Amino acid sequence: MRRSSVALIIVALFTCGLLAGGQRGGGRAGRGAAARKRVLAWADTRNGQAQHESVGHALAIIERLGYESGMWDTFIRTDSNIIAASPKKTDGTPASGGPSLANVDSIFFMGHREVPLEASQKTELLQFVKDGHGFVAAHVALTALESWPEFGELIGARFDQHPIVGPGTVINESPEFPATKHFPPSFPFNDEFYQPKELSRDKVDVLLRLDLTNVPPNPALHLNGDYPLAWAKTYGKGRVFFGSFAHAADTWDIRSVQQMYFEAMRWALGLTDAEPRPHPMRGAAPAAGTGRGQ
Repeated sequence: MRRSSVALIIVALFTCGLLAGGQRGGGRAGRGAAARKRVLAWADTRNGQAQHESVGHALAIIERLGYESGMWDTFIRTDSNIIAASPKKTDGTPASGGPSLANVDSIFFMGHREVPLEASQKTELLQFVKDGHGFVAAHVALTALESWPEFGELIGARFDQHPIVGPGTVINESPEFPATKHFPPSFPFNDEFYQPKELSRDKVDVLLRLDLTNVPPNPALHLNGDYPLAWAKTYGKGRVFFGSFAHAADTWDIRSVQQMYFEAMRWALGLTDAEPRPHPMRGAAPAAGTGRGQ
């Protein structure tokens, strides 16, 4: 199921003419293929309060989407010392070869809670994005680095628990954006829905939000009827995307979820173009209906 779901996306992309020119597959760039982008898939979960089984599968999905489409090579790392222009080994001596902030084009991030980064690494990470590189983050990434204020500015919000878990209805506020244009105006979805805090609609383009029309009153809901689930923004010259999907590993096998992150990565890498447009909450309440997204 997992392999076939990715394959369906790739077939659809070929049908749309997005993968013309013989860019598909064939191993890493440099073997006779056109140069591809380089993505660092980074997930440090050592300090997670609850380990998410989905993290490893999510990284594998990002790697496979890049490999099968031929659009990027993925370097999966769980050691945060790699977040530097010149990474060091555990003994402090320079590491040789491998991915670094000096040779990748974008980051896919699923770190959890307080990811251990030195001050110099934090500075380099912010500069990496400001200089025009991409940063795509998913689910647990919203919990990361809470003690570092600048990271909240980078990603666009902070984690404020998940008061809603289970079936819900999602409203597509930005059907013109590359990462969400494949979704209908509203659709059922079943997930652990992360509630953001410190999010300003003046600074981010909210793409998807959870419909609260039929949700019973809950003192844990802090957003006055607004519950963003995915958004895009710029940070300096860089492009930033966050998506709350998905808690469960099998949710990463849903075609629409894979397509969202595939298009988010293409946008972050500059392979597609769209300008984030912050806006007030919009979108009519959808018809009733709950269940797993398709």
